[in-house]
Amino acid sequence: MKLNKKILLGSFISMAIVSCNTTNDTLEEQTPQEQQSSSGLLAVPASDIPAGFENTHMCKDVYLPGEGNIPGTSSKGAVITSKKWPNGSVITVSLNGGTTKVRNKVMQYAKEWSQYANITFNFITSGTAQIRVTFTPNAGSYSYIGKDALSIASNKETMNFGWFNDSTSDTEFSRTTIHEFGHALGMIHEHQHPLAAIPWDKPKVYSYYAGYPNYWTKAQVDNNLFAKYSTSQTQYSAYDKLSIMHYSISSTLTTNGFSVGNNTVLSPTDKQFIATAYPF
Repeated sequence: MKLNKKILLGSFISMAIVSCNTTNDTLEEQTPQEQQSSSGLLAVPASDIPAGFENTHMCKDVYLPGEGNIPGTSSKGAVITSKKWPNGSVITVSLNGGTTKVRNKVMQYAKEWSQYANITFNFITSGTAQIRVTFTPNAGSYSYIGKDALSIASNKETMNFGWFNDSTSDTEFSRTTIHEFGHALGMIHEHQHPLAAIPWDKPKVYSYYAGYPNYWTKAQVDNNLFAKYSTSQTQYSAYDKLSIMHYSISSTLTTNGFSVGNNTVLSPTDKQFIATAYPF
């Protein structure tokens, strides 16, 4: 794999929360009319959603007031490098709430990054941490991007895991924890990689995301799936459909059957890339 020396796979962007939304409603209990979102888009009926994609929790970018919400439309490129932590940083992390099992699983999987990046997550139980994790139910899972966490008031969380409990599988702990701590290191979603060329079937994508569990408007779909970051905004490696930072994509949502599975661990490219972003 040839790396672009100028520019990182997950890019570093202006201040934004990346959140994963969910809901307690079940799609099967709703009619297509009841699934219609505020955007006016008619959601895909439950019977048309392929197995494995019915209740997928997806992360979405939520920008702070006054900031651009479409990659490439604001002056993010001038501040990309400021989102990376200094190489070799020891980043303090506090876990606020959750059970002992849940906290231990988050610590276990967050440390996956430190095997390949010159970054250490130091989990503390007193004092004010740089990354402050909460476990607020039904609030989604989200993280501020990179060093943007340092701009958040010390009494506010910078990351949340909204559906973890003692019944959560190791696969889900791995998938979501590694993903969110990837954002905390500055990584964006892989399907918005500058070199991604996903053959989206846009009408179907709009309909799918209008329903459970996302209920996204057309504009939210445009921002979170179709918009890509420019090469001038990002340091990047080759596009990687196996990346932990990639959305899962059903073959029914593309024009040629292209699909991406539910990635739950760091891919070889993730490991190689983060080692170039934070070299030992």
